[in-house]
Amino acid sequence: MVERSKVRVLVAKPGLDGHDRGAKVVARALRDAGFEVIYTGIRQTPEQIAESVVQEDVDVLGISILSGAHMVLIPKILRLLEERGLKINEDVLVIAGGIIPPDDAEQLENMGVARVFGPGSPIEDIIGFIDENAPKLKKFREN
Repeated sequence: MVERSKVRVLVAKPGLDGHDRGAKVVARALRDAGFEVIYTGIRQTPEQIAESVVQEDVDVLGISILSGAHMVLIPKILRLLEERGLKINEDVLVIAGGIIPPDDAEQLENMGVARVFGPGSPIEDIIGFIDENAPKLKKFREN
């Protein structure tokens, strides 16, 4: 297992969704669990999120979305990350949460999102998923 303080997590809210309570709860819980957490705030564009991932050199991108635009915004973020030279789930672990129907969650996971966490997902599940999967990232395997 990688020491949590070495894992950098970016929590992002794309699009026009202004409801950020859940994202803030997750960000605080991850911080309290020992991860280094950066929260972008609301109404971020996919371009801003992808650029933040690069600039902040994060290991995990957590996308929180409640607006219903997940099938447009998340694939765009994945594409922008790849355009910036990042391999999804090899250089950066991408997870998502919010109001995402199961069929859409399955499609997003087929596109590269490592896991979609729905409403009411226990924070322990998110922490455990990061603990289990962050060590598989290239930067941690090489060290």
